[in-house]
Amino acid sequence: ITQEMLDFCAEHNIASVVEVIGGDDITQAYDNVVNSKVRYRYVIELGRQLPQFPEEFRNDENKVRGCASQVWIATRSTEENGQTRLHFEGDSDAHIVRGLIAIVFALYQDATPSEILQGDAQAVFTELGLAEHLTQQRSNGLASMIARIRNDATVAAN
Repeated sequence: ITQEMLDFCAEHNIASVVEVIGGDDITQAYDNVVNSKVRYRYVIELGRQLPQFPEEFRNDENKVRGCASQVWIATRSTEENGQTRLHFEGDSDAHIVRGLIAIVFALYQDATPSEILQGDAQAVFTELGLAEHLTQQRSNGLASMIARIRNDATVAAN
């Protein structure tokens, strides 16, 4: 993390733990980091803050197909006030992909299936300017991660 990132997060009361950062906060923080190298490092740092991914979750069921890197996403549903909410854990062998996972999780973590299906993560990545800096392989992988989460939401909704 650079001092610029720390200062911005402190100024805007943005927690340093990905689990409590919402999509709007990430968008705001990312928008204020102007230098593209700092932005890239910011995404990597978000990935470093993901909770430890249990080794037993690294299996074929959790593996996300269509990613150039190794990516795993484990989904579990919980009931809260009569609503199903989805909680995600994930990991990748690539630092930048871990950061992308962290951003996707910030958008969808503990949301209802309906909220997930109504959301547009691709639009957020475009708004952040991240989409234009991803290679075609990374873009395909991101689309696969989002599709996997949306599929899990569809299954949970039925």
